[in-house]
Amino acid sequence: MEIPFELIPLAGILVGGLVVLIPIMGFTARYVLKPFEETLARYLDGRVGDESVRLLERRMSLMEQQLETMESTLNRVADAADFHRELRSPAGAVPAALPTPQSAPVRTPPGDARP
Repeated sequence: MEIPFELIPLAGILVGGLVVLIPIMGFTARYVLKPFEETLARYLDGRVGDESVRLLERRMSLMEQQLETMESTLNRVADAADFHRELRSPAGAVPAALPTPQSAPVRTPPGDARP
């Protein structure tokens, strides 16, 4: 198939025009689309930041619950150890931490008439 001779100059003009127009369209698209790109990037970063904050808050609440559970378990173990220590001690023995009561004489104020 042979290209008609009349179309060759038209093709040259078209290709020559595209050589100039393609870079112009690229720069225009860059400057027009750049604000849109930045806005979209900020939106996505903010959304990821919110999700990460929510995940961190959830992790913290789970850790707090676990700590409370561990504290209550430790308190129960300590109470059980105290109970077993009291059971093992002799029945009449007084723990060393408590002083033995001493009887003090009862004094009555002067002028108090008691029968």
